[in-house]
Amino acid sequence: MLTLLGTFASVLAAEAAAYGGRTIPDWAKGNTIFETFFKGGPVMYPIVAVLVVAVAVVLERLVWWTVQSARRDPKKLDTVYAALEEGNIAGAVNLARGSKDPLVRTVWHGLSHVHASVEGALQVASGVELQRAARFMSVMDTTITLAPLLGLLGTVTGIMGSFNFVGAADLAPAKVSGGIAEALIATACGLGIAIFTLIFFNFFNARVARLQFELESTSNNVILMLNS
Repeated sequence: MLTLLGTFASVLAAEAAAYGGRTIPDWAKGNTIFETFFKGGPVMYPIVAVLVVAVAVVLERLVWWTVQSARRDPKKLDTVYAALEEGNIAGAVNLARGSKDPLVRTVWHGLSHVHASVEGALQVASGVELQRAARFMSVMDTTITLAPLLGLLGTVTGIMGSFNFVGAADLAPAKVSGGIAEALIATACGLGIAIFTLIFFNFFNARVARLQFELESTSNNVILMLNS
C-alpha cells in the first residue's frame, strides 16, 4: 500500500528539483518511496503511523473472519434444531457443547439457561459474538477521518512554506514548487489511506450486519421451538 501511495504521490512532484530546501538523506535518494516520504514534510510521520495501524487492523480482521468462516458448522446447527423439534433439550445441549460456530455457541448458551431466561441468555450470547465481530471497527472509523485531516494539515503547512519563500528576497521557483509538492504529497497519501480503509470498513460492516441477522434468526428459531 505504501508503495502505491509513494509512486502515485511522486508523480505529482516529479518536476520539482528541490523541495523548499528540505534535505533528503543520502540513503533515501534513488528510492521513490523514501524520497516521496521526505518530500512530503513532517506530517508524513503521523500519516505513515496511521497507515501502519490501518494495515495491521485490516490484516487482523481478515484473518479473524477467515478463521470464523472455517468454524461455521451448519450441519451441527441443523442437528441441534432437530433435537429441539423432538423436545430433546438435553440432547441439543450436548450436541451444541464445545462448538466453535458462533451460532451453535449462542444456542448452547441459551439452552444452558433453559430454567432461567432463555431469551435473555440468547441476547447476552449474541451481544458477545457481535462485540467480537466488531472489534477494531472504531479504529478503522477513526482512521478514515484522521488520514484526510492529516493530509489537509500537510497541505496547509506546504502552502504556508511556499508563501514564506514568495516573500523572501532570493525567490527561487524550485523552493515555491517544493512547498506545493509537499502539500500534494501529503493530501494524496492521506486520501489514499482513507480510501483503502473505507473499502475494508464497509466490507467488515457488511459481515457484522450479516452475522447480526443470523444470530437474531437463530435466537428466534430456538425460542419458537421451545414454545411449540
